[in-house]
Amino acid sequence: MLNAIRLYRIANWLYSHHIPLLPKILQLLIFVTYNCSISYKTKIGRGTFLNHGGMGVLINPESTIGDDCKIGNNVSIVGQGPYLECPKIGNRVYIGPGAVIQGPVIIEDGVIIAPNAVVNRSVRRGKIVGGIPARIIGDTSTLDYDIFANETWKTGHKEFME
Repeated sequence: MLNAIRLYRIANWLYSHHIPLLPKILQLLIFVTYNCSISYKTKIGRGTFLNHGGMGVLINPESTIGDDCKIGNNVSIVGQGPYLECPKIGNRVYIGPGAVIQGPVIIEDGVIIAPNAVVNRSVRRGKIVGGIPARIIGDTSTLDYDIFANETWKTGHKEFME
């Protein structure tokens, strides 16, 4: 089944090989099918995955996304006036559902962005950020799991908050 990222990759390949019109048609198909705006001009690395087919994702055409990232549904990766630069996202970055990454920010490798976070400042390698506006809430080196590993599902429930 073709999902938004596969359609994007086909459109991007056509665009990079100077084949006119078809990339725009595929971009429109992505929008109509997935309610998702991903330009064929955006640079998205290998292995990057859009959860739920990319439903509701908005990515600025000038943004750059690295390899092996996971992007949740309803994520917005957008610019911010009056800045010319757009977000640059490193490799192995997890972006939770509903997160907004706005402005000329750099998200380094191995970052986890919590759901519904609003990131308007750059984030260093290996940090976990969350909130509005996003703040550092942890470090990935302290996690007891790898968010990118395809492990079997854990059983049980989390402990209660104190």
